[in-house]
Amino acid sequence: MPWNEVSVMDQRREFVRLALQEGANRRELCRRFGISPEVGYKWLKRWQAGDHDLRDQSRRPKSMPRRSEPAIEAQVLAMRDTHPAWGARKIAHCLKRDGQVVPVPSTVHQILCRNQRIKPSEQAAAGSPGHRFEKDAPNQLWQMDFKGHMPL
Repeated sequence: MPWNEVSVMDQRREFVRLALQEGANRRELCRRFGISPEVGYKWLKRWQAGDHDLRDQSRRPKSMPRRSEPAIEAQVLAMRDTHPAWGARKIAHCLKRDGQVVPVPSTVHQILCRNQRIKPSEQAAAGSPGHRFEKDAPNQLWQMDFKGHMPL
């Protein structure tokens, strides 16, 4: 007898089908399916609202009220385009010196990264491990700590 292949969507639909039966113990079903009760009730709520697909939904926020204004982003990008070697701190300082309302340097840096104006440096590759002192055989590397003069 071959194994039955069951997808995640099939499991979710099966959970909802069993949970909607009369007298079903939903907490026990959650334990049986290996999900938290919050997730189980979320699927039931979505099913009853008409979402019979039960796919994972995007977690991206629908709006970003604290995001920089497009005009400010345009100023930052224009300054970076005219001076490609300048970083976020210098751009923020120059825009502030000119009397313009400008966000803090970290926000300027995020604007530059978001618009692909900053490329990661070849020297400081993100996520690369540091230099390790490993040798092929024992006693190829000796190390000693000197704590200072100790009178005997």
